[in-house]
Amino acid sequence: MNNIYMIDLKTLTIKKAHEAFKKGDYTCVDLTQAYLNEISKKNKEINAYLEVFDDAMEQAKEADKRFEDGTATLLTGIPFAIKDIILIKGCIATAASKILENYRATYDATVIEKLKKEGVVFLGRTNMDEFAFGSSTENSAYGPTRNPYDMSRVPGGTSGGSAASVASMMSLVALGSDTGGSVRQPAALCGNVGLKPTYGAVSRYGLMAAASSLDHIGPITKNISDAEIVFNTIKGQDIKDGTTIKEDTYKTKRIGRKPIIGIPRHFLGGDGIHKDVLKNFNDSIEKFKKLGYEVKDINLPNISYSLSVFYIINFAEASSNLSRFDSVRFGLHKDGKDGIDDFFVTRGVGFGKEARRRILLGTYILSSGYYDAYYNRANVVRRIITQDFMKEFEKVDIIMTPTTPAPAFKIGEKVSDPVAMYLEDIFTVTADLTGMPAISIPSGFSKIEGKDLPLGLQITARHGDERTLFEVGKEFLGE
Repeated sequence: MNNIYMIDLKTLTIKKAHEAFKKGDYTCVDLTQAYLNEISKKNKEINAYLEVFDDAMEQAKEADKRFEDGTATLLTGIPFAIKDIILIKGCIATAASKILENYRATYDATVIEKLKKEGVVFLGRTNMDEFAFGSSTENSAYGPTRNPYDMSRVPGGTSGGSAASVASMMSLVALGSDTGGSVRQPAALCGNVGLKPTYGAVSRYGLMAAASSLDHIGPITKNISDAEIVFNTIKGQDIKDGTTIKEDTYKTKRIGRKPIIGIPRHFLGGDGIHKDVLKNFNDSIEKFKKLGYEVKDINLPNISYSLSVFYIINFAEASSNLSRFDSVRFGLHKDGKDGIDDFFVTRGVGFGKEARRRILLGTYILSSGYYDAYYNRANVVRRIITQDFMKEFEKVDIIMTPTTPAPAFKIGEKVSDPVAMYLEDIFTVTADLTGMPAISIPSGFSKIEGKDLPLGLQITARHGDERTLFEVGKEFLGE
């Protein structure tokens, strides 16, 4: 086990680990132990993991056997952290909610099935905002996760545990889910790369539904190449998920020989954008110009409605999806005066404040007399916003904004003000509404109270054009 002290976890990538395994520099067991050591040292304070799997070392031993018999792949033995909303057969999956306390998954999510075939090592399940409702990982029934760059601040959400695990070297790769920015926003606030694929590119089978027309599964990594490797492994059509698409569904095109960048400057002038975020964004654009990219200002006339549209759809679909937790079939059960009272008592105790808020508002939105006025109208505007993006993609190849309007905020600072919390998603929700792929890449830091807090740059591409995201991101980061 002395080999674990040779491993530089800070600069480690999937390809570096794979080459080390092949050369015999260290084993899958060594690498897994190195990450388990980091978890043991750091997780009590950061609270990125809700559970560390007790069979992680057994998984690593099986991975080593694959290197011995020649069946190893690029991902064999690579340690992953998995958001506590993605099912792994036989493992507890709670979506960070009391209502699913001690629930064990009865099947593997499709992404897990694919990763198991590659021989990855699942280290554990990571903390999150309950049922993927939030932007800070404070809405967990099991306590907040802390940002490794400043323990007094949030890591972002809802995949905050996954992002914090990668940032603190407690995993090499993590999977999260993205409904309104829940992979990209925490990736930005923790200095990681976070990819939200095209809607339907990655199967959602085995992902507990938050808002079904908005949910995506995506990787959180330390660099673009690792995100690309994981995406290429987990993508693909799935007969268990009717929303998945064939690889050639979208015919991607390139306008410029080098991708042309579009900037919606009219959307970047609000008072809510931190001065450091705006400066960093402008500096990033100048860097792209020096790299030879053409930059154009674009107009997205209805983008200002995106946050309102997103939350109407999110609340409505969330209330519908959470109706399955009825205290009878699975999960928490509390006895009331009768069967109906069981339902009310269980849900009142089992769901946290934000989940209850979304159930109540979503039920109102879907109620008789309001369905057309809210949900249907929101979907009409959603299509208009999508058309706006598609129109601009006739002139440019990618669209850029900051990932977040501000650096990581203090734990407790916004938890009592839901509107302020929702505004954290102002740049990220559009990619979920339109179904277009988007990636957040590290772009610099903001120094606040003596701490360097990471900032992220969001790049959005046409449907099905993840390739351009990877190409542009790699050039910006010098990979």
